[in-house]
Amino acid sequence: MSTMTGKEIYDIQNKNSDEDAGIRPKALNEFIGQKTIRENLGVFLTAARLRKEALDHILFSGPPGLGKTTLARILSGAQGAGFHQIAAPNLRRPGDLARMLAAMQEMDVLFIDEIHRLPAPVEEILYTAMEDKVIDISVGEGMSAASVQLKLPPFTLVGATTRPGALSSPLTDRFGIKLRLDFYEETELVQVLQRAARLWQIDIDSSGLQAIAARARRTPRVALRLLRRIWDFATVYAHEKKLKMVTIDEAEAIRSFELMGIDSLGLTNLDLQFLDAIARHYSGGPVGLKAVAAILAEDLVTLEDYLEPYLVRLGFILRTPRGRVLSREGFKHINAEMKNSSGLENHLFEQENNNE
Repeated sequence: MSTMTGKEIYDIQNKNSDEDAGIRPKALNEFIGQKTIRENLGVFLTAARLRKEALDHILFSGPPGLGKTTLARILSGAQGAGFHQIAAPNLRRPGDLARMLAAMQEMDVLFIDEIHRLPAPVEEILYTAMEDKVIDISVGEGMSAASVQLKLPPFTLVGATTRPGALSSPLTDRFGIKLRLDFYEETELVQVLQRAARLWQIDIDSSGLQAIAARARRTPRVALRLLRRIWDFATVYAHEKKLKMVTIDEAEAIRSFELMGIDSLGLTNLDLQFLDAIARHYSGGPVGLKAVAAILAEDLVTLEDYLEPYLVRLGFILRTPRGRVLSREGFKHINAEMKNSSGLENHLFEQENNNE
């Protein structure tokens, strides 16, 4: 049986895939989920349009795969403006960002993903660009070097981050709109899947959609990837059986999940190894995330940004000042013996008292 590795988890949630580029919603009323955020953005867009101003700078935060990029594109389209996108790690020098800003047209949207990873010298250019719509550009070299101030047209900077706490205060304070996207409910994921199945012309019944939604880690991007992978299995099965068409139902979906090594909650082999490492090597914790990453030989970012948020949401992992702790529910899910149950009970009691 093939199982999904940590790298494949990252790939499942990777952005801008050609697979879902054609089904991105183009307007706020087409965007499923995040109801309060959609309503607020609608008000902000209307107000900016009435004042004939650019939309204020926006910071989207939250786990990956919830629609931050899609919302940024929708905002651009709603203003009839250009859309410019780049990941913060690709802005290595101040000049890289200065060139992008210099190319902006009036009302354009500049989307910077992983904005918490901007190098400090690059970030400093944003301060005057966001507040005063100007940037200083160095011209020439050595003794003949001079600084030229370039005025920018009104534009909107949209930053996306999975770690809002990692942003500097000067940068955070310059965003007029700060919105946090949260995990989706299963009913919302079913709606996302129904829309995608219709656009991709996938024959799948309600039980199949529900089976995918239950394993999609409360994340639309994961749901869409799983839908396509199950479609792959169904296509091959129909070919081998010489069938013209296969309707994907719950049984077919579950068969595909078993082949991919995905359990009833959407956990992969890496998730289970993560939980098992804390249980076996550290008696349930507490333990630092770096130590677990070393045991699994996995990248720390993959664990912290892509695995842990969902495990915390399930209540399998507790984040404490002393490190990560495996909960009773986490122990039960991996069928592990609670080796340090009394220690865990005491720790949970301490945390409850501290919260009070």
